[in-house]
Amino acid sequence: MRLLQDPMMLLLTLPAVLWAISFHEFCHGYAAKLVGDPTAERSGRLSLNPLDHFDLVGTLMLLLVGFGWAKPVPINTRYFRHPRRDLVIVSLAGIVGNILTAVVCVLFLRFLGEPWYRLAGRAGITVLIQMIVINVGLAAFNLIPIPPLDGSRVLEAFLPFRFLRYYYWLERYGMIILLILLVTGIVDVLFNPIFNFLWGLLPFRSPF
Repeated sequence: MRLLQDPMMLLLTLPAVLWAISFHEFCHGYAAKLVGDPTAERSGRLSLNPLDHFDLVGTLMLLLVGFGWAKPVPINTRYFRHPRRDLVIVSLAGIVGNILTAVVCVLFLRFLGEPWYRLAGRAGITVLIQMIVINVGLAAFNLIPIPPLDGSRVLEAFLPFRFLRYYYWLERYGMIILLILLVTGIVDVLFNPIFNFLWGLLPFRSPF
């Protein structure tokens, strides 16, 4: 709720949120295209336009708590040449895109932080830090193996076939389960260790 009470911080965080959700979904769609699925491209979702991927609740979650979601890019696994392998590739593509964004921003701050600070001031540095935090947050959140998050798709690809029916049953109630975990705060038990692990891999030093 702090962002709602601080309009300037909200403004500085918004570019990070818009980029994170757009690039995340674009990476899913582009990876799907590479493995033979044209569904995202045909539906106009192979795009970096945030409006094409906007989900109100997921975007508000990203702004307020640092993790959330976008409108999922449509994927048709019948186009996949190697279904299980390609499902993992497509599912992890958005997460990799967010981590790559965070790494680029960290390296920019490390090597060009001082000239950037002289040019853009504290606000410019804050935008980059928010880019790092939001992108790592979105990557970490999507690694949680609960449908419809990307981590659940990776889990699906590795499950023995005899367990898939249980997964598909869980998938029907995945969003309800996820919302309950969010409301009760239990999701933090899953999210925080993943976020801290990813954050620890970054060579980040605060410039302040």
